[in-house]
Amino acid sequence: MTAYDDIIRLPHHVSRNHPQMPMHDRAAQFAPFAALTGYGAAVEETARLTAERRELSPQEAEELDRRLAALIAHLPEHPDTTVEYFAPDDRKAGGAYATATGRVRHISLSEKILVMEDGAVIPLEDVISMNDGMF
Repeated sequence: MTAYDDIIRLPHHVSRNHPQMPMHDRAAQFAPFAALTGYGAAVEETARLTAERRELSPQEAEELDRRLAALIAHLPEHPDTTVEYFAPDDRKAGGAYATATGRVRHISLSEKILVMEDGAVIPLEDVISMNDGMF
């Protein structure tokens, strides 16, 4: 005879006062949970790298101004160009360098922006280089 022979064959108790819990809810009480909600996202954000904005040398700035003037002179032709610019990060210090290639639609010196035909708006102060067939 084993230690539980007297109770092993008894019917399962069913409460008269409380309804049985559905199986889905019973399983949920044993499911893992995130004790530190948002911790993983915070770690990923901290690990995400950003670049620092680099300053142009006087020679690079002069060359960029020359290319911008040439681009403005040929603007009615909507020239194709490739613009490399610094895109500041919205959530942390620094940002990333991006490249936009396409036709230039508009350059506003008063607003200090360059608008591409695809709708991309690039602040002129963030541009670090320009390349196209004219140069």
